[in-house]
Amino acid sequence: MIEWLKSLSGLEVAYFIVACIGTLALLIQIIMMIVGAGGDGDIDLDTDTDADGEFDSHTDTGLSLFTLKGLTAFFAIGGWTGMLMLSYDIHVGISVAVSVVAGLAAYFVVWGLIRLMLKLQEDGTLDYASAVGKEATVYVGIPANRGGRGKITLVLQGRYTELDAVTDEEERIPVDTAVEIVGKAGDAFLVRKKA
Repeated sequence: MIEWLKSLSGLEVAYFIVACIGTLALLIQIIMMIVGAGGDGDIDLDTDTDADGEFDSHTDTGLSLFTLKGLTAFFAIGGWTGMLMLSYDIHVGISVAVSVVAGLAAYFVVWGLIRLMLKLQEDGTLDYASAVGKEATVYVGIPANRGGRGKITLVLQGRYTELDAVTDEEERIPVDTAVEIVGKAGDAFLVRKKA
């Protein structure tokens, strides 16, 4: 191995070192992804605090163009391509240009694949605003004229959900009555009997 390294030109040694480091980093990332150790050095965490005291923390799903996986793919593929080109005695300028293009191609393929995978993610948070206009069933009777709270049930975003409800109706809405959600009333939903 030492004799082989001594037979390489300076540029070939540079390509070899860059390719080995890039390949090693790429293998470490793949192993970390397989064992579930995160493996993604590209996570951007962001935290928001609302004026009403609610605390909201989420992972930013925006994808930066500069990612660790993309850079390691660039160096691994670019290094091995340059090494291969020089082993066939191709001109140094052409080998550098082709290795850069191959590295960039690998970089953008990895970036595109990560972007496609992020599109498959689903936020699991219920969007309660989407409940307005939906039909629900009364689970706990709702007192008339917003005189108290009752409960309604519905399937919201594919989940069986139970929500607090009030009404402006003149009469109490009994259990198992079909209602329509017409809006929000504080932290409860305003409902009316389904016509």
